[in-house]
Amino acid sequence: MKIIINHSSMQPIYEQVVDQIKALIIDGTLKEQEPLPSVRVLSRELRISALTVKKAYDCLEEEGFVITVHGKGSFIANANQGLLMEERKKEVETELEQVLRKGRSYGLTDEELRELFDIIMEEK
Repeated sequence: MKIIINHSSMQPIYEQVVDQIKALIIDGTLKEQEPLPSVRVLSRELRISALTVKKAYDCLEEEGFVITVHGKGSFIANANQGLLMEERKKEVETELEQVLRKGRSYGLTDEELRELFDIIMEEK
């Protein structure tokens, strides 16, 4: 499992782990019922605290992406298509917000941005 930690990022390390594991689940790299590395193994691989990995796994479990079986480890939860679709929508929403901020910073009006969006939608 390839996870890259950016120590200079303002985003907490556990959130970086959560976001990257979610992305691997959403894109199908990690499959249902596939085991995640143990907390100790992943903490060693990433050279971060085991508590940080545990916090990330707990967060993934709370969000329904991972199931933890005491004494056996953490596994990718059975795909909840609604949950996966909601995550995808959140990703697109974030990117659209960035585009809108950029357009406004260039002096485009909301109407001009809507027109651009409509033109692009017609072309696709």
